[in-house]
Amino acid sequence: MTMEVGLIEKKRKGVDRVNKIVNKKKRCTTTKKPHGMVLQKLFDSCKQVFKGPDTVPLPQDVEKLRQILNRMKPEDVGLSRDLPFFEPKSVLEWTPRVSSSTIYSCKNFSLCLFFLPIAAVIPLHNHPGMTVFSKLLLGSMHIKSYDWADPFESVSPMPSSNVRLARLKANSVFTAPCHTSVLYPTSGGNIHAFTAVTPCAVLDVLGPPLSKEDGRECTYYRDLPYCSGSDGSAGEPEEGDGCYGLLEEIDMPKDSQMERVEYLGPQIIDTVC
Repeated sequence: MTMEVGLIEKKRKGVDRVNKIVNKKKRCTTTKKPHGMVLQKLFDSCKQVFKGPDTVPLPQDVEKLRQILNRMKPEDVGLSRDLPFFEPKSVLEWTPRVSSSTIYSCKNFSLCLFFLPIAAVIPLHNHPGMTVFSKLLLGSMHIKSYDWADPFESVSPMPSSNVRLARLKANSVFTAPCHTSVLYPTSGGNIHAFTAVTPCAVLDVLGPPLSKEDGRECTYYRDLPYCSGSDGSAGEPEEGDGCYGLLEEIDMPKDSQMERVEYLGPQIIDTVC
């Protein structure tokens, strides 16, 4: 009898050890969130933050979305550095063309991915009436952005009625991982251009989204030489306070047409309350 009790007790202790190991492994695997959960959190937050056209998110809501986006990685939208798209290619072998993929879109906001091969350009354009969050997920990209200058800042006649003075907000190269940039309907660099230094992937959150029917359609611009120095010299503006550029409205560049590709990353669950 004593021997049987000893064997049973020994077996029970062995089972307990196995259960502890299994439970420990379960805890380790469940603490790591699946990539789809991060995108779902972004989506759920966007539904709360964006209230529709003619509204701008509150500062605390902007910071909430910015923090979520700052933590996002390429894998959260199904991207990998091993994709053929990100393999180095000679610019002379092909014409770089931007591709876009819509993750989700409704009347209040949209989630979009943009893929830029090396040397590809998204020309200078604006985002009328929109708040836009841009998160560079992969690669290095040169970003130039402007806001319209106040009328009193214009000290000389404009070359034509189609030209306006704009204050330079950014003119730098950004490399992932980096912080999320935010632009507003009239500030933060609402007019911007992207140039891929290396193959890039960008996640954009637009609220509200582009809509030709609602008057939210991009206008395109080009930089003109601007005499900003005391010696009357003209040249490429540098980033910083007091730096300006002249922007001329142009037709949509023919080479700015984007190729639409299907989104194949983690799916969003849109629950209707």
